[in-house]
Amino acid sequence: MNKILIYLLVLLVLPAMLLAACQPAAQTPAAPTAGGTDSGRCGDRSKLAKEIYLYNWTEYLDPDLKVKFEEECGVTVIETNFDSNESLLATLQAGGAEYDVIVPSDYMVQILIAEGYVMKLDYSVITNIKNMEALNVNQYFDPEQEYTVPWFWGTSGFAVDTSVVKEYTNSWSMLFDPNSPYCGKISMLKDERETIGAALMYLGYSINDTDPAHLEQAKTLLIEQSKCVKAYDSETNDDLIITGEIVLSHMWTGDALLASDPDTGGRADIAYVIPKEGCTIWQDNMAVPTTAPNAYTAMVFINYMQYPEIAAQNAVFVGYASPNKAAKAFIDPEMLANQGVYPPPEVEKTLQWIQDVGDALGLYDRIWTEFLAAVGS
Repeated sequence: MNKILIYLLVLLVLPAMLLAACQPAAQTPAAPTAGGTDSGRCGDRSKLAKEIYLYNWTEYLDPDLKVKFEEECGVTVIETNFDSNESLLATLQAGGAEYDVIVPSDYMVQILIAEGYVMKLDYSVITNIKNMEALNVNQYFDPEQEYTVPWFWGTSGFAVDTSVVKEYTNSWSMLFDPNSPYCGKISMLKDERETIGAALMYLGYSINDTDPAHLEQAKTLLIEQSKCVKAYDSETNDDLIITGEIVLSHMWTGDALLASDPDTGGRADIAYVIPKEGCTIWQDNMAVPTTAPNAYTAMVFINYMQYPEIAAQNAVFVGYASPNKAAKAFIDPEMLANQGVYPPPEVEKTLQWIQDVGDALGLYDRIWTEFLAAVGS
């Protein structure tokens, strides 16, 4: 080979060799972080998206569990919050953000199924459905348990600041008495079905009453009560009672229990009451919208959250009753014995599920809108 040819070969080959030397080494997939081995809780890791979008109630997921899921499965959970089922529905109806997991309550599940907003779940992925209590599956809103996995359940009674309210009864009259000595220090949930429902039960009607005259009575009662209501609030009412701004608060179980727990910044002198007239029994559920861009990863996340120790950690953080029977082995027996969280059978009989009222929902919407306009809220 002559010198000119050798020189030409060097000119051609040398730049390619130098370029190759500057390239980073080939990357290998990151090893699972759970003790250096795959925990088996992340499904088929090759199918997982890098992130999922969760549309959830406020303070309804232990932030540490989002970190744990990301570390173990490599998926970031991006969470956005809503304050009512109606807000959730409106977001989906408006074609809002493409969420992967949503957390609707019982009656709203019925509506979402009927409107085609949620997909059937794959229980070959969500195997932890087997951990659920009988009370929490095959309920009226998802009778074949095809679309949802239970998240939490509880009741909607009221909380009492016993340092101020020395004598109280287990009746809605504590909140609806027009001559209450605690006027101006009462709060109600800012939730259409819950708040109208509380008024209906106080009046002796069903929480799902569709009689226009009865609903007008409920509206009148709520307008009369409003002069004593400091706030209509579903998100920070626990903070209001802790700070003493209110002393009687229409409240979901978990918020009341967090407000009464000194370990979470609450106060031990706050009590939770289930009214003798009855109150709402509700269940929030995880579901996957039909438009979810990452449906498989969403179902892996749902399943992950129902491993017993994971579900127990979340139940302790949130303060609500877990529907996960297997998780109870990891929950403090004192919490399991709390009748405000797990009501005894005789109290359970007084509880009412909020159900889809069909065409009467428009009537509820009108009553609620007129009420809010009348009170300026």
